[in-house]
Amino acid sequence: MRMAASLLRLHFHDCFVNGCDASVLLDGDNTTEKFAFGNINSARGFEVVDAIKSAVESSCSGVVSCADILAIAARDSVLLSGGPTWRVLLGRRDGAVSSATQANAALPSPFEALDAIIKKYTDVGLNITDVVSLSGGHTIGLAKCGTFDNRLFNFSGTGAPDSTMEASMLADLQSFCPVNGDSNRFTALDRNSTDLFDNHYFKNLVDGKGLLGSDQILYSSDLAGSTTKSLVESYSKDLKLFFTDFANSMIKMGNISPLTGSNGEIRKNCRAVNS
Repeated sequence: MRMAASLLRLHFHDCFVNGCDASVLLDGDNTTEKFAFGNINSARGFEVVDAIKSAVESSCSGVVSCADILAIAARDSVLLSGGPTWRVLLGRRDGAVSSATQANAALPSPFEALDAIIKKYTDVGLNITDVVSLSGGHTIGLAKCGTFDNRLFNFSGTGAPDSTMEASMLADLQSFCPVNGDSNRFTALDRNSTDLFDNHYFKNLVDGKGLLGSDQILYSSDLAGSTTKSLVESYSKDLKLFFTDFANSMIKMGNISPLTGSNGEIRKNCRAVNS
């Protein structure tokens, strides 16, 4: 069940770094994207991609890129989780460069302020609607204590928890993720609707029940009032609107700087450039 969110996230983490070129899949030393802060001990689903690639190669070798596999797998993951579907444009080719440094600079972080997150989207040609709709991908999947426990006890040096977190959820998470506890424990990104792809994530934000700081600031931060808050409210009330916008944003994201024509290659093995 969790793999759907993992595959969706792989496509997102691929596209934000050097475009949708399957660079996130390349194995290598600790300078590759797999070792970036947002991926190390976190990105997963690589074995599923290997299995898909193997099946595709055996029936139609050298035709379908790893980048296209990520785009299709993300769409199917959303659909199989109860979400919308969309037509995935195909023809991306696979890149040869994978950089942890680039990934660290380009990937949004759960600890960042809203203006910084918006800038990372606009840097790749996306807009505020895309920020909110794609954040709605957190309607499925899990997150480790280490990605949100900064909100639980001493938020931003205040000596107190994040005041925008709802009280009963705060109490639950304080006991689940205690100070000096296991930062690798998982909990649901979308509390009370863990595995269904729906608009419950946005209802949670309205109720102060966003898990990551980067989730809740879409509704509760000062900047949200003039940027993202109204969309959160709209999506919380209108599932169809969220599904439509999410699908459109996924198509836009899947179009970030693709390699086409004679650029790039069709990798034989998604973990390595062709020799």
